[in-house]
Amino acid sequence: MEQLFNDEVMPATDTQTADTEPAAEVAAGAAEVAGDAGSQAKFGEQLTQLEGIVTQLESGQLDLEDSLKRYEEGVQLIRSLQEKLASAEQKVQVMMGEISPAE
Repeated sequence: MEQLFNDEVMPATDTQTADTEPAAEVAAGAAEVAGDAGSQAKFGEQLTQLEGIVTQLESGQLDLEDSLKRYEEGVQLIRSLQEKLASAEQKVQVMMGEISPAE
């Protein structure tokens, strides 16, 4: 289950698996790219919430209704995190266009 959430938020590359970097480092790096300290806290908080949900679901301690509710919350968090990452990627692309050497 954790791999499912991790792959949806941050797909692993050939040289790096989703479990290689601690979540705090990933969150800090992505928010730093976005250039907003407020986004950093929010992104990091959401990632921590998602990790908590994954842990709860994997524990098998929740009943069916609670599991479904937590799963839905996880999906909403994933969507929000993906939007933040897409926004950060777009900002990086704009910045790279601004600083690339003129030919």
